[in-house]
Parts: sequence; C-alpha cells; structure tokens
Amino acid sequence: MSGIASSGGGFDARNVAALSEEPLDWGHKGIPPPWWGRSAADIVDEAPNLFEAGVTGPVCVLREQALAHNLATMGDWCRERGVELAPHGKTHMSPQLAARQLRAGASAITVASVAQAAVFRAFGFRELVLANELVDDVGLRWLSGELDRDPGMGFVCWVDSVRGVELMTAALAGAQRLMDVCVEVGLPGGRTGCRTTAEADDVARAAAASPRLRLVGVAGYEAALGQSLDDDLVGAVAAHLADVRAAVVRLSALFETDTVLVSAGGSTYFDDVAAELTGWPADLSVRTVLRSGCYLTHDHGLYAQTSPLTRGGGDGFLPALEVHAQVLSRPETDLAIVAMGRRDVSFDQGLPTPLAMGASVVTKLNDQQAYLRLDRTVEVGDRVRFGISHPCTTFDKWRAIPVLDADDRVVDVIRTFF
Repeated sequence: MSGIASSGGGFDARNVAALSEEPLDWGHKGIPPPWWGRSAADIVDEAPNLFEAGVTGPVCVLREQALAHNLATMGDWCRERGVELAPHGKTHMSPQLAARQLRAGASAITVASVAQAAVFRAFGFRELVLANELVDDVGLRWLSGELDRDPGMGFVCWVDSVRGVELMTAALAGAQRLMDVCVEVGLPGGRTGCRTTAEADDVARAAAASPRLRLVGVAGYEAALGQSLDDDLVGAVAAHLADVRAAVVRLSALFETDTVLVSAGGSTYFDDVAAELTGWPADLSVRTVLRSGCYLTHDHGLYAQTSPLTRGGGDGFLPALEVHAQVLSRPETDLAIVAMGRRDVSFDQGLPTPLAMGASVVTKLNDQQAYLRLDRTVEVGDRVRFGISHPCTTFDKWRAIPVLDADDRVVDVIRTFF
C-alpha cells in the first residue's frame, strides 16, 4: 500500500470529543458573555438561540444543514468517480470538522506544514498528507519520531529537487521507518514542483535510491496559477494534469509500492482532476486522491462561482459559513458602517456578500468596520448577515465557532487551532 491507508484514517475520538468539555471564555471572540466559564457541551444541551443569548460584536457561525449536505455530496461524488479524498485541513484547522470528514469517507487529512501536522497528531489523526516540500531537519525528525512511535501512522509528502532528497535523507539518518514521498510536478509560473520532465525523472530516481525515503507516487496542484474559468487558465490546468498523468506512466518502474499514489485537486478543478487522473492502463494500479478542502463550507463568492458543483448556478454545495454584525453608523444616505472588518472576515479573494439585502454591497473593509453601500433602509443597531468568499481566511480569525440549525439554535461549537 502506498503512502496513506485507503480505508479511512483514524483519530482519537475521545480527545476530539473532549473539546466540547473545555470551558469557553472571554478569549473566544463572538461567544456570548453568559457562556463564559461554561463548556460547549453544556450549552448545546440547552440548544439556545444564539442571537437571543447575548452576542456582542461580530460573530462567525456555521450552518449544520449545509455542512451535512456538503459532506454527503462530496462523499457520493468521489465514490461515483472512483477517487479518494484527503481534504485540506488548513481550511478550518478544526479536529472536530476533520473528524466529520473522515467519518464521511475521507481517507486522510492534508496539511501544508509541520505545525499543522502537529495539531492533527495531537488529536490522534493517523493518516496525513503534507502537500508541500519538507526540508526542515527539525520537522523531519519530529515526523520521523511520530512514524516510529506509531506503526499505524500513514504519512506522505512531496519532493521536487535532488537537493531536497539529499536534505531529507540526511535528516532521517536515524529513522526506523522510511518516509513516503511523491515527486511533485509543477507548471510554469506556479509554485513548487518540477518544471521539466528531466527534472522530475532525476528527482524520482534520487528518491528511489535514497535509503531513507520510499517513492510512492506523483503529485500536482492544478490551481497554482489561479482559480478562474478563463480559457487560458483552463488550458493550463489541462496541460498540467496531462503532465502529471504522463509522469505516473513514465516513472512506473521506479515506484516502490504495488499501488501508485497520484494526488491533485483543489476546490475549483477537481472535476478535471478526476477525469484526467483515472482510467489507468490495466497493468498499473493507481489510487487517485483529491485534496479539496473548501467543499465543506463552500462560500458565497469564489467557490460559488468556480466549484464544479455550483458554477453556472448549480446547488450541489451549500454555503455554510457566515459572519453576522451590527450596523454602527448611518453617516450617509446610502452608506452603513458595520462592525465587521479585516480582523473578522476574509477579503483576499473577494469582499463579504450581504445576504437578504437586495443589491447592497460591501465596498471596503477597515480592520474592524465594513462599508456597506445600501439599496434599502437599515437602522443603527440592525444585525446584517454576510456570506464570505474563501473560507480559509475566515476560519483563521475565530477560535470558537457556533454551529446553528435552521432556527439559529446551537447544535455544536467547533474549535480551531491556527
């Protein structure tokens, strides 16, 4: 078996569940003061309406109905196409949400750094993909220690240079277990990954020859140039995926496992990945693993426009992440200043979207305020609901996020570890 287990990753369920027993306090932005000193489990038992519980300032919430729908939808989609899912944990950095993803059929959790891996290892997650180059000797030794300590742990990361292979081999000199690696194929103008066939072949040969590494597959990232649906970018995605496929076939004799791992797939082009990286020759056993992460909460912006299940107005995924904030000021006829800013909501891939507000639009964010141009009347003190664009950079602004049912009653409180 290559890299990670295909049957679903395990985790310490008691450790994850214990998060609900930890008290909430003033350090958790958006949590009502009456809840300070109480555990999430106690609050959920009462199922209070969040907005009747004394919320102050902006508050970020998740919608349970949308979460459950998205988990089931993505699980079914992957099974129908014969691909696996190792969702990117950097999206939410929440052991509780990662546990739900595994229970819904995911085979592993993807991370981008040793620090992120450490969070999930602290909660007993046993199948991790580190979708990045790893050349830090301290981090390598820590991960090697985790592998040696836990024989059931599965782990794989990327390599894209002979120098990287050399650094990894030196850092792992005392390791008991080999570290699994995929050679990463890049694309011109992108980030990491080998840019030429010759480079990829050299790296693959070096990894296969290393006494401390095990070459198990090929990886790529098709959205490294952007996430639009412009013809030029879609063409670059297709060319990149063709390069990844060609590398799997070309390097087949070098892989050190019976089943080859091939991994790609962000949250915009995972349909193209599933189409291009399946249907392998009969003599080649391949596991195709997607790393999409933003499907879980979806959004009202970037992924609403680009996800294969919602572009063009589809409703395959439902937006689950919202930020609610009050109107602070009405300084001009068509302007409201709202108590929500760059410290509270994502803005790197589009500004928040006011919901149930007609054609009103957020035009600018300060650190703590939003400029809301209005096409309808709101009053100072009114609460406005906002959809977000790009969940990754909203999650990282909140340590505790209530999960609400359709009646705004609290059914869970998830914790994040950024």
